[in-house]
Amino acid sequence: MIKILITGGAGNIGSALTDKLAKSGHYEIVIVDNLSTGDIRKVPVLDNVKFIKGDINVYEDIVPIFGRYDFDYVFHLAAVVGVERTLQHPIDVLDDIEGIKNILSISKNSGVKRVFYSSSSEVYGEPFEVPQNENTTPLNSRLPYAIVKNVGEAFFRSYQREYGMDYTIFRFFNTYGPNQSEDFVIPRFLRQAMSDAPITIYGDGQQTRSFCYVEDTISTCINAMEDANFANKILNVGNDIEMTVLELAQTIISKTNSKSEIIHLPALEEGDMRRRCPDISIMKSVLKRELTSLDKGLEKMITYYENRSKS
Repeated sequence: MIKILITGGAGNIGSALTDKLAKSGHYEIVIVDNLSTGDIRKVPVLDNVKFIKGDINVYEDIVPIFGRYDFDYVFHLAAVVGVERTLQHPIDVLDDIEGIKNILSISKNSGVKRVFYSSSSEVYGEPFEVPQNENTTPLNSRLPYAIVKNVGEAFFRSYQREYGMDYTIFRFFNTYGPNQSEDFVIPRFLRQAMSDAPITIYGDGQQTRSFCYVEDTISTCINAMEDANFANKILNVGNDIEMTVLELAQTIISKTNSKSEIIHLPALEEGDMRRRCPDISIMKSVLKRELTSLDKGLEKMITYYENRSKS
Protein backbone atom coordinates (compact mmCIF):
# COMPACT_ATOMS: atom_id res chain seq x y z
CA MET A 1 0.00 0.00 0.00
CA ILE A 2 0.99 3.61 -0.50
CA LYS A 3 2.38 5.07 2.75
CA ILE A 4 1.47 8.62 3.74
CA LEU A 5 2.58 10.78 6.66
CA ILE A 6 0.09 13.41 7.83
CA THR A 7 1.43 15.91 10.35
CA GLY A 8 -1.27 17.63 12.36
CA GLY A 9 -3.57 14.72 11.56
CA ALA A 10 -5.58 15.16 14.77
CA GLY A 11 -6.98 18.46 13.50
CA ASN A 12 -10.01 19.31 11.39
CA ILE A 13 -8.56 18.88 7.90
CA GLY A 14 -5.99 16.24 8.85
CA SER A 15 -8.47 13.88 10.52
CA ALA A 16 -10.95 14.15 7.65
CA LEU A 17 -8.17 13.57 5.12
CA THR A 18 -6.95 10.54 7.07
CA ASP A 19 -10.45 9.07 7.21
CA LYS A 20 -11.10 9.42 3.48
CA LEU A 21 -7.68 8.09 2.44
CA ALA A 22 -7.75 5.17 4.87
CA LYS A 23 -11.27 4.06 3.91
CA SER A 24 -10.30 3.94 0.23
CA GLY A 25 -8.19 0.89 1.07
CA HIS A 26 -5.18 2.05 -0.97
CA TYR A 27 -3.22 3.87 1.72
CA GLU A 28 -1.45 3.29 5.01
CA ILE A 29 -1.54 6.47 7.09
CA VAL A 30 0.79 7.58 9.88
CA ILE A 31 -0.34 10.62 11.86
CA VAL A 32 2.12 12.68 13.90
CA ASP A 33 0.59 15.33 16.16
CA ASN A 34 1.66 16.88 19.45
CA LEU A 35 -2.02 17.47 20.37
CA SER A 36 -1.39 21.11 21.28
CA THR A 37 -4.45 22.05 19.23
CA GLY A 38 -5.51 18.66 17.84
CA ASP A 39 -7.61 16.05 19.62
CA ILE A 40 -6.88 12.32 19.69
CA ARG A 41 -10.64 11.64 19.54
CA LYS A 42 -10.69 12.97 15.97
CA VAL A 43 -8.21 10.34 14.75
CA PRO A 44 -10.02 7.53 12.89
CA VAL A 45 -9.70 4.13 14.57
CA LEU A 46 -8.81 1.99 11.56
CA ASP A 47 -6.33 -0.82 10.98
CA ASN A 48 -4.38 1.17 8.40
CA VAL A 49 -4.07 4.31 10.57
CA LYS A 50 -1.22 4.71 13.07
CA PHE A 51 -1.06 7.62 15.52
CA ILE A 52 2.25 8.81 16.98
CA LYS A 53 2.40 11.67 19.47
CA GLY A 54 5.34 13.86 18.53
CA ASP A 55 6.42 17.40 17.78
CA ILE A 56 7.28 18.08 14.14
CA ASN A 57 9.33 21.08 15.23
CA VAL A 58 11.71 18.78 17.14
CA TYR A 59 14.07 16.98 14.76
CA GLU A 60 14.70 14.14 17.23
CA ASP A 61 10.95 13.45 17.38
CA ILE A 62 10.42 13.17 13.64
CA VAL A 63 13.54 11.62 12.13
CA PRO A 64 13.03 8.14 13.71
CA ILE A 65 9.53 8.02 12.21
CA PHE A 66 10.89 8.50 8.71
CA GLY A 67 13.43 5.80 9.51
CA ARG A 68 10.70 3.36 10.51
CA TYR A 69 8.38 3.97 7.55
CA ASP A 70 9.08 4.35 3.86
CA PHE A 71 6.74 7.25 3.08
CA ASP A 72 5.60 7.92 -0.48
CA TYR A 73 3.89 11.23 0.32
CA VAL A 74 3.82 13.72 3.19
CA PHE A 75 1.02 16.15 4.05
CA HIS A 76 2.48 18.81 6.32
CA LEU A 77 -0.60 20.25 8.02
CA ALA A 78 0.80 20.76 11.54
CA ALA A 79 0.80 24.41 12.64
CA VAL A 80 -0.37 26.77 15.35
CA VAL A 81 -3.76 27.96 14.06
CA GLY A 82 -6.59 30.32 15.02
CA VAL A 83 -6.43 34.13 14.95
CA GLU A 84 -6.52 34.68 18.71
CA ARG A 85 -4.11 31.81 19.47
CA THR A 86 -1.56 32.94 16.90
CA LEU A 87 -1.74 36.52 18.18
CA GLN A 88 -1.28 35.40 21.79
CA HIS A 89 1.58 32.98 21.06
CA PRO A 90 3.69 34.50 18.26
CA ILE A 91 6.87 32.66 19.29
CA ASP A 92 5.08 29.31 18.96
CA VAL A 93 4.04 30.39 15.47
CA LEU A 94 7.62 31.25 14.51
CA ASP A 95 8.79 27.88 15.87
CA ASP A 96 6.76 26.24 13.08
CA ILE A 97 9.54 27.25 10.66
CA GLU A 98 11.63 24.47 12.26
CA GLY A 99 8.93 21.94 11.43
CA ILE A 100 8.91 23.04 7.79
CA LYS A 101 12.69 22.66 7.59
CA ASN A 102 12.58 19.26 9.31
CA ILE A 103 9.92 17.87 6.98
CA LEU A 104 11.67 19.08 3.84
CA SER A 105 15.18 18.06 4.78
CA ILE A 106 14.18 14.55 5.89
CA SER A 107 11.78 14.04 2.97
CA LYS A 108 14.42 14.86 0.38
CA ASN A 109 16.77 12.31 1.94
CA SER A 110 14.25 9.49 2.31
CA GLY A 111 12.70 9.09 -1.14
CA VAL A 112 9.42 10.95 -0.58
CA LYS A 113 7.82 11.62 -3.97
CA ARG A 114 6.01 14.84 -3.07
CA VAL A 115 5.28 16.95 0.01
CA PHE A 116 1.98 18.83 0.40
CA TYR A 117 2.05 22.02 2.43
CA SER A 118 -0.87 23.70 4.17
CA SER A 119 -0.40 27.38 3.51
CA SER A 120 -3.15 29.88 4.15
CA SER A 121 -5.20 32.73 2.77
CA GLU A 122 -3.25 34.87 5.25
CA VAL A 123 -0.38 35.06 2.74
CA TYR A 124 -2.52 37.60 0.86
CA GLY A 125 -2.67 40.03 3.78
CA GLU A 126 -5.14 42.83 3.08
CA PRO A 127 -6.04 42.14 -0.55
CA PHE A 128 -5.63 44.70 -3.28
CA GLU A 129 -7.78 42.60 -5.61
CA VAL A 130 -10.74 40.27 -5.11
CA PRO A 131 -10.96 37.41 -5.85
CA GLN A 132 -7.46 36.63 -4.64
CA ASN A 133 -5.39 34.87 -7.28
CA GLU A 134 -2.45 32.50 -6.71
CA ASN A 135 -0.17 34.73 -8.80
CA THR A 136 -0.68 37.89 -6.76
CA THR A 137 0.66 37.80 -3.19
CA PRO A 138 1.31 41.33 -1.90
CA LEU A 139 3.17 40.16 1.28
CA ASN A 140 1.72 43.11 3.19
CA SER A 141 0.92 41.38 6.48
CA ARG A 142 3.11 41.84 9.56
CA LEU A 143 1.46 38.99 11.46
CA PRO A 144 3.80 36.12 12.41
CA TYR A 145 1.31 33.53 11.10
CA ALA A 146 1.18 35.12 7.64
CA ILE A 147 4.95 35.61 7.58
CA VAL A 148 5.60 31.96 8.51
CA LYS A 149 3.25 30.72 5.79
CA ASN A 150 5.07 32.89 3.25
CA VAL A 151 8.44 31.67 4.51
CA GLY A 152 7.17 28.09 4.28
CA GLU A 153 6.17 28.56 0.66
CA ALA A 154 9.61 29.97 -0.08
CA PHE A 155 11.24 26.91 1.51
CA PHE A 156 9.20 24.56 -0.64
CA ARG A 157 10.02 26.40 -3.85
CA SER A 158 13.69 26.57 -2.90
CA TYR A 159 13.95 22.86 -2.07
CA GLN A 160 12.43 22.03 -5.43
CA ARG A 161 14.92 24.22 -7.30
CA GLU A 162 17.93 23.07 -5.28
CA TYR A 163 17.14 19.39 -4.70
CA GLY A 164 14.24 18.50 -7.00
CA MET A 165 11.92 17.89 -4.01
CA ASP A 166 8.43 18.11 -5.52
CA TYR A 167 5.65 19.89 -3.64
CA THR A 168 2.09 21.13 -3.89
CA ILE A 169 1.04 24.14 -1.83
CA PHE A 170 -2.58 24.48 -0.66
CA ARG A 171 -3.69 27.95 0.40
CA PHE A 172 -6.67 27.11 2.61
CA PHE A 173 -9.55 29.56 2.99
CA ASN A 174 -11.79 28.94 6.04
CA THR A 175 -12.43 25.21 5.87
CA TYR A 176 -15.22 24.16 8.24
CA GLY A 177 -16.57 20.77 9.26
CA PRO A 178 -17.83 18.61 12.14
CA ASN A 179 -14.37 18.11 13.67
CA GLN A 180 -13.48 21.80 13.78
CA SER A 181 -12.91 23.32 17.21
CA GLU A 182 -14.91 26.23 18.55
CA ASP A 183 -11.91 28.51 18.11
CA PHE A 184 -13.33 29.03 14.61
CA VAL A 185 -16.30 31.06 13.55
CA ILE A 186 -18.83 28.55 12.17
CA PRO A 187 -18.64 26.02 15.05
CA ARG A 188 -18.72 28.88 17.56
CA PHE A 189 -21.75 30.55 15.97
CA LEU A 190 -23.57 27.20 15.64
CA ARG A 191 -22.94 26.28 19.27
CA GLN A 192 -24.11 29.69 20.44
CA ALA A 193 -27.20 29.62 18.21
CA MET A 194 -28.21 26.06 19.10
CA SER A 195 -28.21 26.96 22.80
CA ASP A 196 -29.91 30.35 22.20
CA ALA A 197 -26.84 32.07 23.63
CA PRO A 198 -25.72 35.46 22.33
CA ILE A 199 -23.68 35.30 19.14
CA THR A 200 -20.59 37.45 19.53
CA ILE A 201 -18.98 39.25 16.59
CA TYR A 202 -15.77 41.24 16.61
CA GLY A 203 -16.33 44.73 15.23
CA ASP A 204 -19.17 45.66 12.89
CA GLY A 205 -19.33 42.24 11.22
CA GLN A 206 -18.80 43.68 7.76
CA GLN A 207 -15.52 41.79 7.28
CA THR A 208 -16.06 39.16 4.59
CA ARG A 209 -15.13 35.50 4.42
CA SER A 210 -15.86 32.51 2.19
CA PHE A 211 -16.46 29.10 3.73
CA CYS A 212 -15.43 25.74 2.26
CA TYR A 213 -16.90 22.48 3.56
CA VAL A 214 -14.20 20.03 4.64
CA GLU A 215 -15.23 17.33 2.16
CA ASP A 216 -14.49 19.73 -0.72
CA THR A 217 -11.12 20.61 0.82
CA ILE A 218 -9.90 17.06 1.30
CA SER A 219 -11.22 15.85 -2.07
CA THR A 220 -9.22 18.62 -3.72
CA CYS A 221 -6.09 17.59 -1.78
CA ILE A 222 -6.45 13.92 -2.71
CA ASN A 223 -7.17 14.62 -6.38
CA ALA A 224 -4.11 16.90 -6.54
CA MET A 225 -1.98 14.17 -4.95
CA GLU A 226 -3.16 11.60 -7.48
CA ASP A 227 -2.52 13.90 -10.48
CA ALA A 228 1.15 14.58 -11.29
CA ASN A 229 0.12 17.69 -13.23
CA PHE A 230 -0.27 19.53 -9.93
CA ALA A 231 3.28 18.93 -8.76
CA ASN A 232 5.07 22.20 -7.96
CA LYS A 233 1.85 24.21 -8.15
CA ILE A 234 0.01 26.48 -5.73
CA LEU A 235 -3.76 26.06 -5.30
CA ASN A 236 -6.26 28.22 -3.51
CA VAL A 237 -8.59 25.82 -1.69
CA GLY A 238 -11.84 27.43 -0.62
CA ASN A 239 -15.22 28.63 -1.78
CA ASP A 240 -15.73 31.69 -3.98
CA ILE A 241 -19.05 32.75 -2.39
CA GLU A 242 -18.20 35.81 -0.31
CA MET A 243 -20.34 36.94 2.63
CA THR A 244 -20.00 39.16 5.68
CA VAL A 245 -19.56 37.67 9.14
CA LEU A 246 -22.80 39.41 10.13
CA GLU A 247 -24.62 37.67 7.27
CA LEU A 248 -23.17 34.37 8.43
CA ALA A 249 -24.52 34.92 11.95
CA GLN A 250 -27.94 35.84 10.62
CA THR A 251 -27.97 32.78 8.36
CA ILE A 252 -27.09 30.47 11.25
CA ILE A 253 -29.77 31.99 13.49
CA SER A 254 -32.32 31.37 10.74
CA LYS A 255 -31.14 27.80 10.03
CA THR A 256 -31.30 26.81 13.70
CA ASN A 257 -34.53 28.72 14.54
CA SER A 258 -32.50 30.33 17.29
CA LYS A 259 -33.51 33.05 19.70
CA SER A 260 -29.90 34.24 19.93
CA GLU A 261 -29.18 37.94 19.76
CA ILE A 262 -26.10 39.30 18.00
CA ILE A 263 -23.66 41.17 20.22
CA HIS A 264 -20.82 43.22 18.76
CA LEU A 265 -17.52 43.10 20.65
CA PRO A 266 -14.66 45.55 20.14
CA ALA A 267 -12.81 44.86 16.90
CA LEU A 268 -9.54 42.94 17.15
CA GLU A 269 -6.54 45.24 17.07
CA GLU A 270 -5.01 43.22 14.23
CA GLY A 271 -5.44 39.98 12.35
CA ASP A 272 -9.08 40.33 11.28
CA MET A 273 -8.66 41.06 7.57
CA ARG A 274 -11.51 42.98 5.95
CA ARG A 275 -12.00 40.77 2.89
CA ARG A 276 -11.30 37.16 1.96
CA CYS A 277 -12.45 35.54 -1.27
CA PRO A 278 -10.34 33.25 -3.45
CA ASP A 279 -10.08 32.70 -7.16
CA ILE A 280 -10.71 28.93 -7.25
CA SER A 281 -10.43 28.33 -10.99
CA ILE A 282 -7.59 25.85 -10.47
CA MET A 283 -9.37 24.15 -7.57
CA LYS A 284 -12.48 23.59 -9.67
CA SER A 285 -10.37 21.91 -12.35
CA VAL A 286 -9.00 19.58 -9.65
CA LEU A 287 -12.28 18.87 -7.84
CA LYS A 288 -14.30 18.22 -11.01
CA ARG A 289 -17.66 18.71 -9.30
CA GLU A 290 -19.79 21.40 -7.72
CA LEU A 291 -18.77 22.65 -4.30
CA THR A 292 -20.95 22.05 -1.26
CA SER A 293 -23.21 25.04 -0.63
CA LEU A 294 -23.03 26.79 2.74
CA ASP A 295 -26.67 25.85 3.29
CA LYS A 296 -25.94 22.14 2.82
CA GLY A 297 -22.72 22.31 4.85
CA LEU A 298 -24.51 23.96 7.78
CA GLU A 299 -27.21 21.28 7.64
CA LYS A 300 -24.53 18.60 7.92
CA MET A 301 -22.95 20.39 10.89
CA ILE A 302 -26.29 20.86 12.68
CA THR A 303 -27.20 17.19 12.19
CA TYR A 304 -23.79 16.14 13.52
CA TYR A 305 -24.12 18.29 16.64
CA GLU A 306 -27.69 17.12 17.27
CA ASN A 307 -26.71 13.46 16.99
CA ARG A 308 -23.69 13.93 19.23
CA SER A 309 -25.78 15.61 21.91
CA LYS A 310 -28.10 12.57 21.98
CA SER A 311 -25.32 10.03 22.37
